Amino acid sequence: MSIRNYSIKQKEEVFEREFLPHINSMYNFAFRLTFEEDDAKDLVQDTYLKAFRFIDSFEQGTNAKAWLFRILKNSFINDFRKKSKQPSKVDYNEVESYYNSEDVDETITTDLRVETVQHMIGDEITNALNALDVDFRTVIILCDLEGFTYEEMAKILDIPIGTVRSRLHRARNLLKDKLRRYANKMGYK
Repeated sequence: MSIRNYSIKQKEEVFEREFLPHINSMYNFAFRLTFEEDDAKDLVQDTYLKAFRFIDSFEQGTNAKAWLFRILKNSFINDFRKKSKQPSKVDYNEVESYYNSEDVDETITTDLRVETVQHMIGDEITNALNALDVDFRTVIILCDLEGFTYEEMAKILDIPIGTVRSRLHRARNLLKDKLRRYANKMGYK
């Protein structure tokens, strides 16, 4: 890897030409990892900030999309580790002001699972994909939705190609198992 010293103008040109065309794919990947629109946007923004900051280490002519996906994946893992070590936070003032307002519905159930199930979207494939462990979900997204090769996936995920293949095989089997009941219900054998 060669380190270059681009001028600001050159950095902006490389950024616009190489990185910006992939912003929609980056957001889709981030959303499938986080399941939250705001978190996905933050992750993409963080990824693009890091890409610009370290643009001198990007080698033009290589796969910019794979380079960005690797930054995003690493940022997601780092954020996940950081958040998992922090206790969950509740804004007591927000909860108190809601329940003290006149808009509060007196029939609110304390069992939020009931409300959650009633508003679930019936997209079985998305639900099955989202139910996979993040390692399996990631390889399905990178291969089947984003079209990366095994070699590119190995670089993005920083794992051997053999691990990519076995993880993808296992992920597809898990997804197939999750969708089997739905397929039978819809008349497919």
